[in-house]
Amino acid sequence: MARNTANKQPQHTPASTPARPPSTMAVAPAPRNTPTHEQIARRAYEIFLARGGTPGNPEQDWFQAERELSLGRQ
Repeated sequence: MARNTANKQPQHTPASTPARPPSTMAVAPAPRNTPTHEQIARRAYEIFLARGGTPGNPEQDWFQAERELSLGRQ
């Protein structure tokens, strides 16, 4: 005699449950104090102008601008 197994539901165990794909995992938002590239460039230019437009170190101006904007001061 043959068994009728067509009406049986498959059993699901936690191990057989598929994991969430990485694309649907939550991603932490960027910190609020992260200035944009444009904001940093604008502030670095202001630092350059405040120096009287004299030659200086553009990287140093950039890092100063980034630091000031990250800390919320200008």
